Amino acid sequence: MLFAAIGLLIGGIDDLAIDLVYARHRLRRGSPPSLDDFPVCADGGRIAIFVAAWEEAEVIGPMLRTALARIDHPDYRIYVGTYPNDRATTLAVSKVAECDARVRPIIGDKAGPTTKADCLNTIWRALLRDEAAEGWTAKAVVLHDAEDVVHPAELRIFDALIGRHLAVQLPVHPLIDRRSRFVSGHYADEFAEAHGKTLVARQALGAGLPLAGVGCAIERTCLGRLADLRRNAPFDADSLTEDYELGLHIAALGGSGVFARVAEWPGGPPVSVRAYFPTRLEAAVRQKTRWMIGIALAGWDRVGWSRARDWRDHWMRMRDRRAPIAVLVLVAAYLALLVWAASAILHWTIGIAPHALSPAMGTLLTINSALLVWRLAVRAAFTWRAYGWRQACLSLPRAVVGNFIALVAAQRALFRYTAMLRGATPTWDKTAHIFPDDIERP
Repeated sequence: MLFAAIGLLIGGIDDLAIDLVYARHRLRRGSPPSLDDFPVCADGGRIAIFVAAWEEAEVIGPMLRTALARIDHPDYRIYVGTYPNDRATTLAVSKVAECDARVRPIIGDKAGPTTKADCLNTIWRALLRDEAAEGWTAKAVVLHDAEDVVHPAELRIFDALIGRHLAVQLPVHPLIDRRSRFVSGHYADEFAEAHGKTLVARQALGAGLPLAGVGCAIERTCLGRLADLRRNAPFDADSLTEDYELGLHIAALGGSGVFARVAEWPGGPPVSVRAYFPTRLEAAVRQKTRWMIGIALAGWDRVGWSRARDWRDHWMRMRDRRAPIAVLVLVAAYLALLVWAASAILHWTIGIAPHALSPAMGTLLTINSALLVWRLAVRAAFTWRAYGWRQACLSLPRAVVGNFIALVAAQRALFRYTAMLRGATPTWDKTAHIFPDDIERP
């Protein structure tokens, strides 16, 4: 019980510190800018959109048609990378490309699945060939997934901010599947807080900004510099979370990244990328496993730490990597709760009063209880802001669902990471995706 109590106290204070940084930032900066501050730029330069697709035949067609119908920008091209052994996805992309020259199908040489980063490198080399053959250079590269609902105005924001910054990240807004309010809904709660508060606080501290892999833009010249360092491969093909690492590598090169929360109108919701996340428990565990390996385990080895005296970056990277330790604390806490409940029932049954807690332990549990209530209230508040009060109420039981998924994913991540240390090749352990039926029409 003592281990769990101390672990929960440290985690609670850590989260509370982020809350205070965010509150200070909001008080000083006020409301975010709106789209009125980002007019369409007629000659801003061509933007290349990269979409890596493996077994995405069900969603890639609707995603591309939706993007083409909605994007408000005069000059862009969508590059879609597929695999030679995934004919269904390749055919779906080709059908859209036949009707619109802004879609560029790219079929890789390797059979899939490799990693998403490897597929992105194939797309990168195709972009270089197009630039050389046609005599133009992209202003920026935007990353999206095959299930993303692209916001019409996102390229306007990228156009305005790329140049001042080497990387730009928009918020991600998970869609909640009504058939899976708890599994898919827990992503909504987590992203509402992470992209509504945590990344804002991280940026306010001046720490390196990781990218989400969707709704993010990287300056073309910056990607070229990274490619020169990696044999013409700006994305690390051995990484399971190339997006997270990319943002930190850009910061290590001295480049600035920005998390852009831009309201659709003054006081309105932010311009964001929308997508359905896994709706089944097994799929959510697989996705969280990949994130935990790439960020908390392999990411520790691959990215390391920041400069020795850069305490802000050290703090943020420690938060990124605390998931395995947090899971151990959760296991200890749940076990302690079960043991305490069993002991209380046993003492009540035989009519003997249980041993009283020491004053120090009682104080510690009281503080942890207060921090837990505060944590759940903050999570509910950000969910309310993004999804309304009904989803805010559901965020409370969904916290337990999220903890359970994390517990199972941690065990799976440790086994897979151990296999990687023994030489296993990382592969694209993707999940099936769905695209919303009511958004495809413009």
